[in-house]
Amino acid sequence: MSRETGHPLAVVCEVLSAPRSTVYARRASASRAGHRPGPPGERSDDELVALIRQVLTETPFSGEGYRKVRAYLRREHDVHVSGKRVLRLMRRHGLLAPQRERRRRAERPHVGTIIPDRPNVRFGVDATLGWTRSDGWVWVFACIDHYSCEAWSHVSTSGDRFSALQPVYDAVLERFGTLSPNVARGISVRHDWGSQYRSHHFTGSIRWLGMTDDPAYPGEPEGNGCIERWMKTLKEQCLWARLYEDVDDLRQAVADFTELYNSKWLIQRHGHLTPREAYQAALAAQVA
Repeated sequence: MSRETGHPLAVVCEVLSAPRSTVYARRASASRAGHRPGPPGERSDDELVALIRQVLTETPFSGEGYRKVRAYLRREHDVHVSGKRVLRLMRRHGLLAPQRERRRRAERPHVGTIIPDRPNVRFGVDATLGWTRSDGWVWVFACIDHYSCEAWSHVSTSGDRFSALQPVYDAVLERFGTLSPNVARGISVRHDWGSQYRSHHFTGSIRWLGMTDDPAYPGEPEGNGCIERWMKTLKEQCLWARLYEDVDDLRQAVADFTELYNSKWLIQRHGHLTPREAYQAALAAQVA
């Protein structure tokens, strides 16, 4: 029966040449307004929002997205929920981190991937600056394994080629236990065209370790995207988080964050494993 005219719905639809299925669908949609789609879950929206707030409070990182919140719910609270529901609730309650407006990207001349299929194949290196009260701007150098995303860092008042090489030495020592000729053979070192990385000392030292010099294309920072993304995380979570007194204060903070990142940060492409867990899983798979 039509609610507006009082006539049978079939007659009204026939006169208007409208399908009755559309009317029924719109009525059902109006009756579900304000309710989440799909079957009811084990937890209500209010309970899930409280858990999401707890996850955001307990995580040592800021600006976590809905994918990692969903992973934390599964890992730490044994709550299995769809990502779309987590996104909807975080958006409704203002729990999403601010994002830049998406812009149309121009077509890139280089295609492919910079991520290898196993660790110890490609390392990425880069540098940035951090501010301190006493020492002013100081240098932060870093190295990252493109596969596992494990990172090594070094803070110095000098931005020379020796400081740039230190994270690479730290990575080789951790992975192979020593610095000796050809100990890291088979690993390429991806970097930009900074003067530290084009120096004879840097290129000669990695060649002595058996590593291959692998500069990114000029004007294409995506070619060094793994370390660029890690530097963004370092700035948001550490360098810009507070004001540091001197180089020693910043050095300790960066070292603490690097360890926290390697042991706690979740990597989506590894099924939300931490970098260290991803590396151990890759080693276990190679042994098997």
